[in-house]
Amino acid sequence: NLWENKIGAEGAKVVAEGLKVNQIVATLNLSSNQIGAEGAKALADVLKVNQTVATLNLWENKIGAEGAKVVAEGLKVNQIVATLNLSSNQIGAEGAKALADALKVNQTVTIFDFWNNKVGEEGAKAMAGALKVNQTVTTLRFGWDEIGDEGIKAVADALKVNQTLTSLELNGQTTISDEGAKVLVDALKANQTLTTIRFWCTGTPDSAKQLLRSDSRIQFF
Repeated sequence: NLWENKIGAEGAKVVAEGLKVNQIVATLNLSSNQIGAEGAKALADVLKVNQTVATLNLWENKIGAEGAKVVAEGLKVNQIVATLNLSSNQIGAEGAKALADALKVNQTVTIFDFWNNKVGEEGAKAMAGALKVNQTVTTLRFGWDEIGDEGIKAVADALKVNQTLTSLELNGQTTISDEGAKVLVDALKANQTLTTIRFWCTGTPDSAKQLLRSDSRIQFF
């Protein structure tokens, strides 16, 4: 656990070199270390060869879209990592698209934390596309990402076909309209595997709240 040690990109590179030969470490927490895109690249290269790290936490490291892209390339090859936290990394829509493409082929990640990356509607649509294909992710935390009504509709459409996801977090969105709420509730009628959706929007009208609460799986705050 190297959480909040300000190791930066150079420190991440040193850790990465060690992981290329280490055959014991299963959990790596590098949260809040300012490793940036350069540090992310070093760790992404490790993902292609390391055979033990199953939990990787890179929360709050400012890896940006470029860092997300290299991590995505590593995930296309890696067959070990099951829990991945990339929250609060300023990834944006482009980074989200790269990660979504990786999830279409990756077969090991089951828990994916992706909140507070400002991926917007386009990033949400890309992730929704991945959910239509991916058969391993069971938990997706996707809050505070400014996905808007259209992004929520895209995710709802994916839920009609996804048969793997059991827990979805959409907390911290700015708002959802009556139409968006209805689309989400209707989609859940076709989904038999999702057990919990945590949902919190600051500007949601009462009418939309009422629609959301019509499905007991939606935990609305």
